[in-house]
Amino acid sequence: MWAASCLASCCAACACDACRTVVSGISRRSARIAYCGLFALSLFVSWILREVAAPLMEQLPWINQFHKTPNREWFETDAVLRVSLGNFLFFTILSFLMIGVKNQRDPRDGLHHGGWMMKIICWFILVILMFFVPNEIISFYETISNFGSGLFLLIQVVLLLDFVHGWNDKWVGYDEQFWYVALFIVSLVCYLATFGFSGLLFHWFTPSGQDCGLNTFFIVMTLILVILFAIVALHPEVGSSILPASVISLYCMYLCYSGLASEPRDYECNGLHKHSKAISTGTVTVGLLTTILSVVYSAVRAGSSTTLLSPPSSPRAGGGKPLLPLDKADEEEEEEKNKAVTYSYAFFHIIFSLASMYSAMLLTGWSTSVGESGKLVDVGWPSVWVRILTAWVTAALYMWSLLAPILFPDRDF
Repeated sequence: MWAASCLASCCAACACDACRTVVSGISRRSARIAYCGLFALSLFVSWILREVAAPLMEQLPWINQFHKTPNREWFETDAVLRVSLGNFLFFTILSFLMIGVKNQRDPRDGLHHGGWMMKIICWFILVILMFFVPNEIISFYETISNFGSGLFLLIQVVLLLDFVHGWNDKWVGYDEQFWYVALFIVSLVCYLATFGFSGLLFHWFTPSGQDCGLNTFFIVMTLILVILFAIVALHPEVGSSILPASVISLYCMYLCYSGLASEPRDYECNGLHKHSKAISTGTVTVGLLTTILSVVYSAVRAGSSTTLLSPPSSPRAGGGKPLLPLDKADEEEEEEKNKAVTYSYAFFHIIFSLASMYSAMLLTGWSTSVGESGKLVDVGWPSVWVRILTAWVTAALYMWSLLAPILFPDRDF
């Protein structure tokens, strides 16, 4: 027994030393990646607790307040939401603290890039505290998470548009036949996948013998948008490329599928209800990978002052001179402190806050509502409309990116 306690103490000490070493090694340049790592850790914790925390949570009286104990799935998803709420509060608090940071002389710049041991401890405490809040607060967080997830999807769209246009410009800029052929092949593959996907949607969500006019409308509307993208992109006055149109078309069709798959399982037009477990596992995996990649991409893109995360007007350094002359090392340190920040710290953390909501919705199947019977209420129509409206807004933003330079030729886009 004594040897086991000594071994446990040694392991704990080694773990603490390892954490201190890792935290001390985080520099200014790697801070954005560290935030991505912390976000990924929250997803991992959510996933683990979803699998193992249900038996313990059933014994907590302030959580299990029902006359009839809900099924295991309710406690699994409730655990995910509580971790997500702690993660959301952590990044939201950081976002508010970082409002107005314009140069590296601001003390809050050091908080953004340093103090990692303190931030990890605060994150851990917030997550633990969320398991003591009432169910009503978790229910309210679930409701707003549906809308926060939609906003995160819109940010994904903006980043996707930026990426696709940059990808197209790079390949066209090579001005070589090989890259034009590659561009055509990628576009063709995207269109084949889009139309093939639409055929599967008709098969899954418009079963014969059922009145599925709404599902048919969603799929046909998406196909109309796909054709419209190609027509507008290839119009002589627009002069755009087919690559962005094909990628956005495939993304819109995926959003259409996500919306239709979110229909209640007892809805007669949802042909996936018999295979809901297998389908949801694949959807969750793809969704989480997409979320992590989107957050990492936004963090990397935040390093440039010309991106979405840049502040509207970054001040220039060197406006003032010290009263006493400094040596070369001090001058370099002074210039470093006076540098303007290259991106909005507040908006950077908001991205993680919204991503926390979105990942929770993915892990919980977009619903943890509890009815009078205490049973889990399946995914509902609000989740369907969040996905469908996101697809339509995606189409509107892409069309705007094509038509805005023509409608307003005197402005830069």
